[in-house]
Amino acid sequence: MADQYSLTPDGTVQGVSINDARRVFNFGERVAELAPQQSPFFVYLSKVAKKPTNDPVFKFMEQRHQWQRRTFSVKAAQAVDVAKGASFDLIVDSVIDKYGKTVSTPTQPSFFLEGQVVAFSGPAAVYNAKITDIDVSDASEATLTLTALQVIDATIADNAEGLVVGSAFAEATGAPDGWKDELYNREGYCQIFKTAIPLFSGTALSTEYRGRPDEYRRVWQEKLMEHKMDIENAMLFGVGSSDEDSTGAPLRYSWGILPYTEANSTTYPFTYGEAGSTYDDFLEAMEQIFHPESGNSGNKLVLASRKVISWFNKLDAGSFLGNTVPSGGYKLDIANIPGAFGHEVTRVNTIFGNLHLVQEPLLRGPYEDYAVMVDMSNVAYRPLSGNGKSRDTQIKTNIQDLDKDGRKDMVLTEAGLEISLPETHCILKWNAAA
Repeated sequence: MADQYSLTPDGTVQGVSINDARRVFNFGERVAELAPQQSPFFVYLSKVAKKPTNDPVFKFMEQRHQWQRRTFSVKAAQAVDVAKGASFDLIVDSVIDKYGKTVSTPTQPSFFLEGQVVAFSGPAAVYNAKITDIDVSDASEATLTLTALQVIDATIADNAEGLVVGSAFAEATGAPDGWKDELYNREGYCQIFKTAIPLFSGTALSTEYRGRPDEYRRVWQEKLMEHKMDIENAMLFGVGSSDEDSTGAPLRYSWGILPYTEANSTTYPFTYGEAGSTYDDFLEAMEQIFHPESGNSGNKLVLASRKVISWFNKLDAGSFLGNTVPSGGYKLDIANIPGAFGHEVTRVNTIFGNLHLVQEPLLRGPYEDYAVMVDMSNVAYRPLSGNGKSRDTQIKTNIQDLDKDGRKDMVLTEAGLEISLPETHCILKWNAAA
């Protein structure tokens, strides 16, 4: 029995008793396996998105590949009447900044180079022209000197859209200038979670009770579940910050996916009922949600309330589509399948991407009309681990004072949620029909 209590790192020892005196059991990923249907987000994070950090305030960089975001808008309506090969000026700006982020105030595009070919929309056609010079003296705009590649006789409307469509250079010419996008810096925080098993006296430990004879073990099991649900709640609803407590000690809170996404991404409204959202509304939202230029993958984990899960399960069968799609028309591919980690998953296949809906029991009360759509490639569970010591979920036994005739244990975790590229996540919010 000596090797039953092996100290082998990362070894999962079967049958280890919590009665071992003054041990620290690294529970790690195993805590996520307790009733996985009650904490689906924590389970997915623990199983597929765990990335330890060696600092409780962890920095991370976001890269948005701007080569697929070189879009601009014409600034104020401009009349253009030129022949093919003639030069003209066009004043433009962009809502994409140097980090590839969409901003509310238009700014000067950073990606223009001489030799590029641009296309922009006119009232009846899309026109092409080549950049021969760029004036960037105004930080809020760029003035492009262009050579028309076709006859252009039109008034280009205010906010007419344009994009870079390549480049063209003559034979035996030199290298062009270059440009680069910038990485965007963010930070996250590890939160310390503690759940204590109350002190049991030696008398209580030796007393057999009705129902569950060993009261200590019953309470211990409940507290482990409570600890796991504290983490699930924080990963869902936490508002991130770094502060101090009344003694001046650092106090940190992890961001949760729902408030972070509400603050930094898009909320798509839907309406219940026969007079509510239509099939077209749903498909148009999916068109935006899955657009690849934002770094989206083709699959989303959708944490949804039971009410929303019910709505999705009706998509395929009359109540929703029956009022909006002709008989025999296209239907979404919807199936209930067993999940990999103990969940029931409703899979919705659309032409743009796949939704994997999982019931999230904590989305109730004020959140019963919510679903949060998570791109799992852009989230990570960050337990603190450094200098050979891990602060992932662990059980500290016999933490009572040495002179106490009793026993007290504690479950401890120090971890946070990293959420990158927030535009790849979104909120779906339902309302009652008017």
